[in-house]
Formats: sequence, structure tokens, C-alpha cells
Amino acid sequence: MSDRPRLWMRHESRTGERRAPLVPEDAARLVAQGVEITVEEAPQRAFPLADYVAAGCRTAPSGSWTDAPRDHFVLGLKELPDEPAHLVHRHIYFGHAYKGQTGARELLDRFTPDGGALLDLEYLTDDAGRRLAAFGYWAGYVGAALAVLHHRGLLQAPLEPLDRAALDARLAATESPSDERALVIGALGRSGRGACDALETAGITPTRWDVAETRALDRTALLDHDILVNTVLTTRPVPPFLTSADLDDAGRRLSLISDVTCDVTSECNVLPVYDEITDWEHPVRRLREGERPADLIAIDNLPSLLPVESSRAFSAELYPQLLLLNDAGTAWERALLAFETAVATNSKGSTRAR
Repeated sequence: MSDRPRLWMRHESRTGERRAPLVPEDAARLVAQGVEITVEEAPQRAFPLADYVAAGCRTAPSGSWTDAPRDHFVLGLKELPDEPAHLVHRHIYFGHAYKGQTGARELLDRFTPDGGALLDLEYLTDDAGRRLAAFGYWAGYVGAALAVLHHRGLLQAPLEPLDRAALDARLAATESPSDERALVIGALGRSGRGACDALETAGITPTRWDVAETRALDRTALLDHDILVNTVLTTRPVPPFLTSADLDDAGRRLSLISDVTCDVTSECNVLPVYDEITDWEHPVRRLREGERPADLIAIDNLPSLLPVESSRAFSAELYPQLLLLNDAGTAWERALLAFETAVATNSKGSTRAR
């Protein structure tokens, strides 16, 4: 076995991001097996720095990863700051840069001059292409929960982090209209299962669609629901599930779309009815006014609203993989290949950079 990796867990620069890719309990397991871990100060993180110290981790000031030794893997979740312009480390996080998203080419260009690399967590997969660590269940759960609360007139902004017990109490305390109808697309996946569980908690038995139903999509049936929760993640363009013309359909019942996937600027977007995500400050955007309004929830860090539960679940899946970072023939090699392919495609001038 090769030498153990050295990890540097960075502070998340996004305001309100309280999750951690590695929780203290799992950090202790890695340290016990010889992994050196440095954890940056991050007052907003849901897990105190003292717990990481107790786990055997070193500490560093927020943002100091830029000066970390080059042999460290820099571990995070969401986007990097705009500086430095050149990235020299191997970064592990959700880069959102391989499917032509806005800013993808610029991000990839930051890695190439000085030998840096992106090991995108979305592309950390097994031999069958299944993701080995994901926040999907909790993304679906929160996305559906917010949809229910908004549909019942009870969603308050700005959003604040909760725990599951508090969120479930809000869902259970609301009365479900007898004819309230919700559709989950991608119901058999992680996110879809989470969405269905949240709807059941709220007293709704959802309609569940997956590959078979979307292969020959019944658009009339889709529009005959109050709430649509989309949890489908695709890596290639497919016919859209919903279009702007559908929102203008005189027979539309659909009044709320919760897009958990948020592939908004990608050519793989299955809901091309909006061009900008929503956020914690303004979680809902109106797409159609009038007697039959249509609203959108499209928040790209939904699990952050349940930071403790979602972090623990994700970390439990990720930490065994982190032990293998320096080993040959692992999922990390596939993640590196995905990065190299994206860089090669980008260098040819293509708009596809994910």
C-alpha cells in the first residue's frame, strides 16, 4: 500500500455553508490509520474546530490552503474563491465544470498552468458509474419539504439551518389539502427517495416517475400535479421534461417546481424554464403571473439546511475513499480521468467543460 494521503480541509467561502465533507468522528478514524489532516478555522461550520483537534487534526487559519504544501489534497464542498488565479493543489470538491456550466472553462483554466487538478466528487464513482459519496438523499428531502411548505403558504425567508426533527415537525404540523398532488421525477435515486420520504412525512403520497416514465413522458399527466420535484441528474442532453410552452398551457395545474438538480446553465438541463437559481434569501421565484401562477425553487446547496445530518451521511461514505487517494486502480483515477478529459475538451475550444 502506498503512503497515506495528507488532507487539508478548507473553510467554505460561501455564506451560510455550514456542512463539512469530513466530520470529526470520521476524521479520527482516518488519523488513527495514519492520515495527516489539517482543518481550517470556520466559525460557521456546524462542527466545532475543537472536535477536530480532539480527533487528532492540526488546525490552520481560514483560507490558508493556498500556502499548504503541494502534496496535500485540498478538501471542500462548494466553489473556490476567485483567487489565486492558478491552482497548484489537487482539489476535492463539487466543481460543476464538466457539462458546460457558466464559468466552467475559466475554472479549468485555473488548474492547468501549474499542475493542479480537480477530483470532482460528482465523478467519484464505482465501476458501474454510481457515485460513492453524495448528498442526494438530503437534497431531495429538503427540496421537497420546502416545496410543501411554500405550497401551503408557510415558507418563510430568509431560510435558516435546521435539524431534521425541527423540519419534520413543521411538515407534520401543516394540514395537507385532500387533493394536493406531487410528482417526483427520478424517484428511484438517492435524491428521489429523499423527496418521496419528505412528501410522505407531509402527508402526501407522491407520484413516482423514473427512467421508464420519462422515456415516454406523459406531459399532460405531469402538468396535472400541483408540485413537481425534479431529482434527475443526467450527463448527456435529453429532451426536456418541461418547457416554457408547458407553463403557458391553459390546462396546467402545476403551480410549483422544485428543481433539486439545478443544472440550470448546462446543456443537460431537463427544466429549461428558468435561467438563474434561487437562494436562501430569496428561495422562490415567480415564473408566471396571473390567475395560474407558477413558482420555482432552485437552490443548489439544499443539504446545507440540514448541515449536521447531511454532513454525517456524506462523510460516512467519503472517508473510506479518502484512505485510497494515493493508491492505484481506485475511483480517484476515474475522477482524475474525467478532469483530464474535460481539460482536453476545453483546450479544443469546446463549450463543454464538464
